[in-house]
Amino acid sequence: MSLPSWWLLFFAWIIATIATLGSLFFSEVMHYPPCVLCWYQRICMYPLCFIFLTGMFPLNKSVTRYAFPLAMTGWFISFYHNLLYYKILPESAGPCVKGISCTTVFFNWLGFITIPLLSLISFSLILILIFLTHRSFQVEN
Repeated sequence: MSLPSWWLLFFAWIIATIATLGSLFFSEVMHYPPCVLCWYQRICMYPLCFIFLTGMFPLNKSVTRYAFPLAMTGWFISFYHNLLYYKILPESAGPCVKGISCTTVFFNWLGFITIPLLSLISFSLILILIFLTHRSFQVEN
């Protein structure tokens, strides 16, 4: 068992778990309804908690192969969501035609931290950790 690889997966699991619990907190406790893009990001984030956890016990070198497509898809959706949210793309370019708008502001911490930005940061950190884990596995061989 490679300790650096295990720790990298552990940190990726922590980030995915915090992001999952955070999204559930926003929707179930704070009653912020998720938009369409938020749902797609959740579809990518929630399974990562289980993928990373099962990849740690025992340490499985295939975990990066399973986690990468979900994390990359979630990152692209989150990036697109941020482009809509910060008005870089027009709201008409968004998929949110029914229900809550993808550009609705629920909170704005410190003037720039928003729910879409938190998602983008989470997926970015997870992708970096997946890359480092994959490299760590290659160095071991």
